[in-house]
Amino acid sequence: MRIPLGAIILGLALVVSGCSNKGLRTLRTNSNGPDEFLVLPVKPLTAPKNYSDLPPPTPGGANLVDQNPNADAVVALGGRASALEPNGVPASDGALVAASGRYGVQSNIRTTLNESDAEFRRRQGRMTQIKLFPVDRYAQAYRREALDPFGASRWYRSHGANTPTSPPERP
Repeated sequence: MRIPLGAIILGLALVVSGCSNKGLRTLRTNSNGPDEFLVLPVKPLTAPKNYSDLPPPTPGGANLVDQNPNADAVVALGGRASALEPNGVPASDGALVAASGRYGVQSNIRTTLNESDAEFRRRQGRMTQIKLFPVDRYAQAYRREALDPFGASRWYRSHGANTPTSPPERP
């Protein structure tokens, strides 16, 4: 009994494709191409009413046509951009900021979370190198961490809590 050459090649391709290692949803590229998020749009150029009233140039400082998203948002919502403090928090919100940081704020929280997440992904990815079919490694690693909104809604309803309506579950 002879096995056709095509079946052997297909079998070898299937075996070799199972050996690939792409990691968990690699979201970053290793290329040095342009980063479209580094280019920011600027406000339109306008001629000043009086050239003698212009502020002195500040090397490395802000430009009059640079975007200021915090001040623009305050103005768009009906506030005054002059109410913003230098740290970006209005004086009226000082108590809120103090209350939110009353238990202390870790200055290196992003680094700490990044390191713990990398360790979690390393532990989850120990036996995931062998695969026959493409799978979503990210969903596979974080499946125990994912929230089930319909299950939570059922649980709260069974315990007598008033819950808003939710879309029907997909079959």
